[in-house]
Amino acid sequence: MKSAAVIIAVLTLLAVAGCAGHSSTPKPASTLTEAQRDTALARSSLPGAAVVGRALDVSGQGTNHAAQMDSLSR
Repeated sequence: MKSAAVIIAVLTLLAVAGCAGHSSTPKPASTLTEAQRDTALARSSLPGAAVVGRALDVSGQGTNHAAQMDSLSR
């Protein structure tokens, strides 16, 4: 009879310990924005980093052009 009570107590403790450490909100892998990650990559010495830098420049030019066109229509 005592052994059954010990087994139940051990199983209950294991179940409680297994459920105690879970977090309801997952932490992000990185706190950087996508633009910050792209800029860091473009400034690195990795192969192809210059291409990422040029793509960011072209994207910025397109954004600036769209903003100018938008301001002209007002």
